[in-house]
Amino acid sequence: MTTEERMPFQRRERAWLVFAATVWICASWARFGALGAEADEQGEAIAQANSLSKAFRSAAKAVIPTVVTVRTTTKPRGGGLRGSNPFRGTPFEDLFDQSPGYSFRQPNVPLPGMGSGVIIGQGIVLTNNHVVEGADEVTIDLSDGRRLPVREVKTDPQTDLAVLSFVADEPHPVARLGDSDELDIGDWVIAVGNPFELEQTVSAGIISAKGRSLGSVERARFLQTDAAINPGNSGGPLVNLKGEVIGVNTAIFSRSGGYQGIGFAIPINLAKWVTPQLVEGGSVQRAYLGVGIGELTPERMKRLGAASRQGVVVETVMPDSPAERAGLKKDDIVLTFDGRPMQAVADLQEIVERADAESKHTLELTRNGEPLRLEVTVEAMPEGFGRATQALGGSPNFHSDGRLGLFVMELSPEMAERLGFQEMKGALILNVDANRPAGKAGLRDGMLIRSVNGTPVGNVADYVKAMENASLEEGVTVEVQTRGGPKTVTIQSP
Repeated sequence: MTTEERMPFQRRERAWLVFAATVWICASWARFGALGAEADEQGEAIAQANSLSKAFRSAAKAVIPTVVTVRTTTKPRGGGLRGSNPFRGTPFEDLFDQSPGYSFRQPNVPLPGMGSGVIIGQGIVLTNNHVVEGADEVTIDLSDGRRLPVREVKTDPQTDLAVLSFVADEPHPVARLGDSDELDIGDWVIAVGNPFELEQTVSAGIISAKGRSLGSVERARFLQTDAAINPGNSGGPLVNLKGEVIGVNTAIFSRSGGYQGIGFAIPINLAKWVTPQLVEGGSVQRAYLGVGIGELTPERMKRLGAASRQGVVVETVMPDSPAERAGLKKDDIVLTFDGRPMQAVADLQEIVERADAESKHTLELTRNGEPLRLEVTVEAMPEGFGRATQALGGSPNFHSDGRLGLFVMELSPEMAERLGFQEMKGALILNVDANRPAGKAGLRDGMLIRSVNGTPVGNVADYVKAMENASLEEGVTVEVQTRGGPKTVTIQSP
């Protein structure tokens, strides 16, 4: 091949080489670019994780100095109380309450207890009622190691809240309180307390649900969280990422006594309403209407001709009550209270209880399918009235037993259906004073009394007759039906 013949071939060869090199360079840049983008994405993810970690650290550092250990001592009473359960209020309660005729005798030594609390003001600790209930001596351990006696304990069993007052020689940190109404499902929170006596423990999780009800606490709608809450956490704070207290850790759902992914906390906005009243007056003043109300089920919607699920149904109007004076009637559907929509029974209960006594309010409702507007003046709830304002479904016939510290009422078909009772026999426990003999023995609101000292109880009259000759000194054995099955306790004076 001559030189002239080789030149076109060489030019084509060089062109292919240049093309191949260009492709390789472009591919390399693309590969390096992808690696760089991947590195940038990984770096961004790490930065976000570090940012969240920093938020957790900041929130924990803000609240930990305000968290205290609450220590209690309960003296033995008469060598032991038959039917009294020292584990009440803990995840171990049912373990010792489930046996018929159960008797737990305390040893002849003081019984210690421990929980958590959070300082919400100078000399003021917020905790759970069940942490200090029945205690003869209460002390707190501050985060700096100081142990101080509690001078005064004020409680509200209906919300399971308590405030403890103490005196410190030096100033101490105070927690910042947030707004629990701003919380939404999925928000990050941390729980702080002393689980299993491991002080200043922090666990993280999210808000799993809101508005939960627990049978043992009458007047609170709980925050549900998957942040680990264990025995000893009770009374400690649930905190948002701003370091603000948005709840009081109260209970866990557990089959083992330990954490199983579900915990409950009292919203701090409820505590903001309860605490000042306890501090200033020692008790919580609530208003009432005097109605028994129920949910607007599909069956009731059809029967009452309701157009939507909004509203709650009036099941009973108590005689000589604010509701009767306002003109409310059975089967009325309450739609709004001062313009606020009523979606659930607890909505109406909550807004009425927090209203000022003798204040006037507007109810919008439907009666027989027709709209109606009523003016009502709420009044102060009678002392010890308990669940009477919300649970009366049917006959308002009820009895107050001052010796035991409870109210009982006739069981109506509506209440039997709601509580899952198959038979219409017994006296329904409407309210129990946790500090009186019945409450200390383990009786709770919503239980159905079936017999007293072996005498069958079919209604309130039977209960009253059976109690005539009952002696608290000798012990009163009460058989009740609960949602979990039958249960027997013996109530005895200290």
